[in-house]
Amino acid sequence: MTTTQHSLPLDGTQDAQEPDCDLAIVGGGLAGGMIALAVSKLRPDVKILLIEEQDVFGGDHIWSFFASDIPQEAGWLIAPLIAYGWRGYDVIFPERQRHLDERYYSITSERFDQIIREDLREDQRMNNAPVKAVVPDSVALRDGTIISAKGVIDARGIKNITGLECGWQKFCGQSLQCSEPHGLTRPIIMDATVDQKDGYRFVYCLPFSPTEVFVEDTYYSDTPDLDPRILRQRIAQYADEQGWKVERVVREETGLLPVTIDGDFKKFWEAQPGNTARAGGRSGLFHGLTSYSLPDAVRFALYVASLPRLDGERLAEASKHYAEQHWRSGSYYRMLSKMLFRATPPDDRYSIFQHFYRLPAPLLGRFYAGQSNWRDKLRILIGKPPIPIKSAMQALFKRS
Repeated sequence: MTTTQHSLPLDGTQDAQEPDCDLAIVGGGLAGGMIALAVSKLRPDVKILLIEEQDVFGGDHIWSFFASDIPQEAGWLIAPLIAYGWRGYDVIFPERQRHLDERYYSITSERFDQIIREDLREDQRMNNAPVKAVVPDSVALRDGTIISAKGVIDARGIKNITGLECGWQKFCGQSLQCSEPHGLTRPIIMDATVDQKDGYRFVYCLPFSPTEVFVEDTYYSDTPDLDPRILRQRIAQYADEQGWKVERVVREETGLLPVTIDGDFKKFWEAQPGNTARAGGRSGLFHGLTSYSLPDAVRFALYVASLPRLDGERLAEASKHYAEQHWRSGSYYRMLSKMLFRATPPDDRYSIFQHFYRLPAPLLGRFYAGQSNWRDKLRILIGKPPIPIKSAMQALFKRS
């Protein structure tokens, strides 16, 4: 990729020459990669550049989703990325066990990187390019290179949660290679029969092959403290309790995701300087209770591809408007997060999810997709609640 070298500071002004690209997407993770794939397919006339600081796109992650998370019209975008799929999944709680027939899929970062490289030409992507600063029409790299663009989207992930009150979803996951078949034929999305520690704890399992299983130890916790050593021990203990003969750990990932309880969107937005368009976690595009971002990444990518103009200021306005609407529509999920973290003792939080999984499968699907209708919202709240009404009301009206 040949870029223009400028001696001027990055102040939002550029020479009168032709820009290096029409749309520069900063950050080659899930949100940025989805935008690049969508625009390249739907708007081949737009000259894009996907800029990533690492040598691979997508980092080192596994993203999973339900079939109902993705609108049918977006199937063409997501299908090539899928590495694994199953016809159903299980949830296991102390007082409830359930099998659901909803299709479930996983995307690995290796597959994500492969598709990015196959679908984008070399002049449409850039690796090993750490970014120093962005403005609506320029990207400054740390090596001094300035890339000019008609529009820029910053998709480098959430960096500042000022304005947000959060709990935390934190986890450590390992792919375990076993010497004998592990016996799982479908995912276990939540196994909450494990000891409840540090909030709501559950184990998540994905059978990648008869002898390889991905096991993730996950917590809905009040604090962001994460000690991978302890979680590795608990994964090993879980595997031993299942009778799995583990030969080696194939891969490992850790994560820390904000679970939004309350907040001020304006403060959150203004805490991140500049007037550049944003995507993904940096613009708050994730589910208020689950922290899942893949459905929103797909929807926002298609939205960007549909915009008639992608110049810097208009793109920034469009992304802020989209994020504001998402924030407003997520108020119900933040209310549930507030009840989970403020009204429920940490060791009893599993009962909220155990109660939730009594509901019809279509409602569960709309919930995880962040598309609950008003009937769903009422249905979730009716019935004998797992927490006292008084505690729930006090949590809802407690000031941050």
